[in-house]
Amino acid sequence: MATVDEQEQRRRRLTAWRGARRVLARVGEDGTLAERLAAGVADAPSVHDPDDWTDVYGGGVVADLERRTARLLGMEAAAFFPTGTMAQQVALRCWAGRTGNATVALHPLSHPEVHEGGALGEVSGLRTVHPTSEPRLPDAEEIREFPEPFGTLMLELPLRDAGFVLPSWEELTAVVDAARERDAVVHFDGARMWECPTHFGRELSEIAGLADSVYVSFYKSLDGLSGAALAGPSTLVEEARVWRHRYGGQLFQQFPAALSALTGLERELPRLPSYVGHAKVVAGALAEGFAAAGVPWFRVRPERPHTHQFQVWLPYGAEVLDEASVRQAEETGVALFRLVDL
Repeated sequence: MATVDEQEQRRRRLTAWRGARRVLARVGEDGTLAERLAAGVADAPSVHDPDDWTDVYGGGVVADLERRTARLLGMEAAAFFPTGTMAQQVALRCWAGRTGNATVALHPLSHPEVHEGGALGEVSGLRTVHPTSEPRLPDAEEIREFPEPFGTLMLELPLRDAGFVLPSWEELTAVVDAARERDAVVHFDGARMWECPTHFGRELSEIAGLADSVYVSFYKSLDGLSGAALAGPSTLVEEARVWRHRYGGQLFQQFPAALSALTGLERELPRLPSYVGHAKVVAGALAEGFAAAGVPWFRVRPERPHTHQFQVWLPYGAEVLDEASVRQAEETGVALFRLVDL
């Protein structure tokens, strides 16, 4: 739980960000309760019949979102989940039962390893192994030569904690083929896969079609309130619905999150290619600016972003950079770095 000081600091950051005249991005989570409620009411009629009945344990607008997601990803079916953590645990658990192998190969910087408190092992009884520790996804040779069997290969697209990095299309298809040669299934952690088509030069359905199952988030990239979906074969999705209930994810009503997700698919998804293009301009300008200012050590990773997000490393402590970012917004009206509460 956040302390009073942390809450006040967050309020200060949000106030400075909202008051800035120029920002790189404005997202809904920075809004007030009244603003988010009003936006939801205003946007809803454009994505779903407002005279439809609300959902009860699924159905209605939730079922509509599931159908649209499956269609976008070129999958047979999709199931809505309250969180991506739950969706991925269920997917990987289902695949472990089907393959007879509870070992999951994934990157040590992937979300389940870094941000979920060891849930794959503690909650789902899965074991993880790491084909590579390089700051990139594993390549085909590393998959082929890994010395022990695994039932599922999980690839995070993009790999966030390595700098939102992606392989080339040829590298991605090769690593998927290598996993298939080992009789492993392939699952994509596609929390931010919405951003990937520009880099790969492929449609979402073609990217997702490489995998046996895909998880996508509705609040990352799409500015939804919350929620995720697991997409794949209809038999897997039906099994996942059973496990969703067992994990406590069968919520009574979810229409606010579902409506906001549909709005994101309608409004934000078509804009993402332009965001990716702008990120490349910003990354290049930052590198030039840091070099001209004589910053003794800095790094923009990747130099040309693969998605509309990238990392900037600077030789200063986090608290110093946080304060400088807030002061810049307060004093100049320009907000360059958005601070995220992780």
